[in-house]
This record gives sequence, C-alpha cells and structure tokens, in this order.
Amino acid sequence: MTLITTEKVICPYCSEAIELVVDCSMPSQEYIEDCDVCCQPILVNIETTEDGLPEIELHRENE
Repeated sequence: MTLITTEKVICPYCSEAIELVVDCSMPSQEYIEDCDVCCQPILVNIETTEDGLPEIELHRENE
C-alpha cells in the first residue's frame, strides 16, 4: 500500500483534468487547493477507505 499517491480529478470550475497529491495515511481530510489551470479555489474532501484507497470529492469553495 502506497501512503502518498497522485490522483487525477476534474476541476469543478473549468472542467480541466488536474492532479492532486493525496496522503492516504490520514482517514479523512478537508482543505482548499487552487486549480493549476484556472486558479480557482477548490474545496477538497478526501476519505480513505479501509483498503487504503482515496475517495475524493471536489466542490467550488464559494458554493
């Protein structure tokens, strides 16, 4: 099991693919990350499954 992984996701603002570096050693995380393409703030919610896989939800920060 890899504790640090890179996941491709879609920006909720510009719909472009971006990559997030995810720390799977934490059971849950919530933070703001700016899109690499459009620079808009994205609210990132990550839950790590029992198998150590990240489940990622992205939301616009201002909604």
